[in-house]
Amino acid sequence: MGFHAARCDSSLFVQFTKTSVTYILVYVDDIIITESSPNLIQQFISKLNNLFLLKDLGPLHFFLGIEVHRSKDGVVLLSQSKYIHDILTRVHMSNAKPIKTPLAPGLKLQIDSTEVFEDPTLYRSILGALQYATIPLPDVAFAINKLCQFMHHPLISHWKAVKRVHRYLNGTLDQGLVFHPSPDLNITGLCDSDWACDNSDIRSTSGYSIYLGKNLVS
Repeated sequence: MGFHAARCDSSLFVQFTKTSVTYILVYVDDIIITESSPNLIQQFISKLNNLFLLKDLGPLHFFLGIEVHRSKDGVVLLSQSKYIHDILTRVHMSNAKPIKTPLAPGLKLQIDSTEVFEDPTLYRSILGALQYATIPLPDVAFAINKLCQFMHHPLISHWKAVKRVHRYLNGTLDQGLVFHPSPDLNITGLCDSDWACDNSDIRSTSGYSIYLGKNLVS
């Protein structure tokens, strides 16, 4: 049908014509289709329906645990309030008092600072689930990535830091990534590095942000 797989994501397929651009994102049997024209979207869905049995769920509201909210002026909010609430319930922290930062200011986590955490399987499981929360909440990405570095030997101090992340998430359930309609499609990249900052292994930490127009995309 004239689609080509994107280099950045093997699940994303793109079709370019002289008058339109079509994007299809496929995950198992879930598909997102977007076009430069709503009429063209319906025409394409009809073509697919002639080849495969489809169920059109209409405008996107939910995909792989990510909730999609649209306003009348075209602003899109991506959040995971239900997913995060389920994680908080699992560790009995759905009623925990919210806190303003995911990690304590100036916190230096070490590999041998306190006693060993009694349930390392729980530590790994919870952090594995929290990694998916970084999609709409990039502000917790550093904290979760840092705590994942201790999966092989979690300590009580590490688990306390995980609980602080949960408290932060409990106060930001309704927050997420916001995308505004904009004619500006300039790409801006920002990066920063902290060389040999880890006292445990003398490794460096780096991070980056990429903006498409005014919207954070990575």
